[in-house]
Amino acid sequence: MQSFRFTAESSGDEVVERDFTVGEVPGVLWSPPSAPDHAPLVLVGHGGGLHKKTPALAARARHAVTTWGFHVAAIDAPGHGDRPRTADDERARAALRQAMDSGDKPGFESAGVRYTASLVERAVPEWQATLDALRALPEFGDSPVGYAGGITLGTAIGVPLTAADPRITAAIFGGGFFAYDALIAAARRITVPVQFLLPWDDEHVSRDSALALFDAFASPEKTLHANPGDHRTIRWTGVDDGFLARHLRA
Repeated sequence: MQSFRFTAESSGDEVVERDFTVGEVPGVLWSPPSAPDHAPLVLVGHGGGLHKKTPALAARARHAVTTWGFHVAAIDAPGHGDRPRTADDERARAALRQAMDSGDKPGFESAGVRYTASLVERAVPEWQATLDALRALPEFGDSPVGYAGGITLGTAIGVPLTAADPRITAAIFGGGFFAYDALIAAARRITVPVQFLLPWDDEHVSRDSALALFDAFASPEKTLHANPGDHRTIRWTGVDDGFLARHLRA
């Protein structure tokens, strides 16, 4: 197991926030001031170009803590937040920007898939190491585990992670990313309950691509929530707020 340590702690508004590292990967854990042993743990993935403490992500984490009594953990994806980018990361990001600036949609999709596949290959083992480390703590043990990835990169990482790790027993994913072959294949291995959020007016990713990903999930229980919104906007109107609570406390 990789080394794990808490590096900072603060509290307020009925939430304790603790920064940690697993090996070289920085993360954050939001928790209730007091919680029963083995309370559910939710892993939260951030979007592309963002980080583990993005305001919207932190707000959802705090809501889950104060409303449902969950613990919520997030880590920076490779090359995001407090993590340096490799030379390959920089080249991939430059190719994405060039394709976007030139209006080359096929080039943008191709560059995006290549870059994200590289991030996923690194991030899934990091998330599993993080889960190993957290569940080794006395307060967790065999805590039920869920995943909430929002859209874009959080889903691109979360789908193969959920497919690979049987400890995750319910998941929230979203549109905003190209449904490439490996992602579809991973979705077909997922049988846990899934809630899927779709920004209906995504300017970069077609609805057909998002719907293909949703269709691929093998889950007997899956729901799709579509609301107006572009690539960076997801509205939570009509979403089943008790989805994770219902499944993680069962």
